[in-house]
Amino acid sequence: MSAIKNIFALKSSRVLRVFLVNFSKDWDEREIAVEADVSSGLAHYVCRTLIELGFAARNEQNRLVLVDPLRLLKRWAAYHQYDRMNKFVDYFTFEREIDSFVNRFAELESEYAVSGLVGAWLVAPHVRPVDVHLYVATRKVAEEIAKKLELNPTPRGGNVKFVLPYDKGVFYGIRKVGGVKVVSDVQLYVDLYNFPARGEEAASHLLEHMLREWQKKREVEQHV
Repeated sequence: MSAIKNIFALKSSRVLRVFLVNFSKDWDEREIAVEADVSSGLAHYVCRTLIELGFAARNEQNRLVLVDPLRLLKRWAAYHQYDRMNKFVDYFTFEREIDSFVNRFAELESEYAVSGLVGAWLVAPHVRPVDVHLYVATRKVAEEIAKKLELNPTPRGGNVKFVLPYDKGVFYGIRKVGGVKVVSDVQLYVDLYNFPARGEEAASHLLEHMLREWQKKREVEQHV
C-alpha cells in the first residue's frame, strides 16, 4: 500500500486534525503518530497521501509541513457529514436564555466539548443558536450532565443534543472559551460546513476568524 484511499476516514482524520490545529508546525512521522494516537504505519501512509495530493511537503530539514491548509480543511469539511456520522441523545431545557444556559457549562467537570452553532457563537458570534450540541465521551457522561443541568429526556427534537462522536479525535485541541469547553476551530468548521439551519453561514464567518488567527500566528513566528 503506497497511500490511503480515504484520508477523511475515522482514524486517518486524526492525522489531518493534528496538522490543521497546529498548521504552522513541522513534524516527523513518529511525532504525528504519537500526537494523533494512531499507529506509525497509518501515520506514514496518511502523510504520504497528503504529499501526493499536494497538501503537505517536506522542508529543508526533511520534516513534514502543511503547504495548503485551507484547501485541506475545505475538502475535509465538504466530505464530513456531522448529522450522519455521529449518534445523538436528545434532552430538553426550559431555559429560554441560551447565553445563561451555556454559561452553566463552565461549572461542569465532565469530559465534554461544545460544537455546532453554540460553539461558533462562543468563538466568532454571528448566527444566534436555538439549540445546543455538545460531544460527550459516553452516554453515561450525558446522563450525568443532564442530571446536573436538570434536563428532561425526549425521544427526538430536543434543544440540547449530546453527541456520541464518530471518533474520539473530536476532543483533540479543545479549549475553554469563557470557561466553556469548545472543540478546536478546525473541528468546529468541519462540523458546521454541512450543518443544517444556517450552519454553512456560521462556518463561513468562522473561517474568516480562523484566517485572521492564522495570519496573526504567522506574523508572530516570523518575528521570533
